[in-house]
Amino acid sequence: MFKFKKLAAIVATAALAIGLIAGCGGDTAKKMTTQEGVLRVGSETTFPPYEFTEGDKYVGFDVDLSEAIAKKLGLKMQFVSMGFDALIPAAQSGDIDMIAAGINATPEREKVLTFSDVYFKDAGYVTVVRKDNTSINSMQDLAGKTVGAQIGTIPVDMAKAIPNTTVKEIDSNATIFMELNAGTIDGAIIDNAVAMYYLKQGADKDLRLAGQPSESPGTVLGFKKDNAALRDAVNKALKELKEDGTYQKIYEKWFGNYQQAK
Repeated sequence: MFKFKKLAAIVATAALAIGLIAGCGGDTAKKMTTQEGVLRVGSETTFPPYEFTEGDKYVGFDVDLSEAIAKKLGLKMQFVSMGFDALIPAAQSGDIDMIAAGINATPEREKVLTFSDVYFKDAGYVTVVRKDNTSINSMQDLAGKTVGAQIGTIPVDMAKAIPNTTVKEIDSNATIFMELNAGTIDGAIIDNAVAMYYLKQGADKDLRLAGQPSESPGTVLGFKKDNAALRDAVNKALKELKEDGTYQKIYEKWFGNYQQAK
């Protein structure tokens, strides 16, 4: 009788433990996303190759990567387009679960968001020149040259900081590449991801990267400040995607082999 009671107590304790574990799992899943079974990803969809529209579809590196992450988590991915300034408030309010918009983890953003591990290390800014230009092999070699950069961006300030440059502020990256081809500028300073994308699309026939990208903290995914559960789950998914080769395939789809994904 004693043995039977002892066995019954063990079984009951085990059942209680299982129930508690199951309960914790359910609570964690509930906290991870605000809509059961769905990972709502917010982005500003005018930033190729990270995210942009093609016809009536959202496409880009972040779109494919977010889809792969959602699949790893057993969730359905819902991509939500909004203005860049609306992304952080949307994450804070729970309107979206994750920000995927080619962002960096700045000290100011860290006050209101928590961030994933770096998922794109080849960020920063790079110099692009014509292939027949052999005199420019680094950003410093732009000294005394006519340099193109997109108006209102960091590369404009970078170009102006190089001695004796004539800085031409241009309205779009597509126009910058046109001017490089036309020879109206000697070189351009461009976001490295954007440069790699355009080169992969065929611009490498006449253009090349000159030197290594500037230092960058890398690109991360953003989450509501108190949602460490989702951040940790996404970090685990990113690690698995890199280990099983999925990340590399997505990387090469959008950026080719100009630099190796890490």
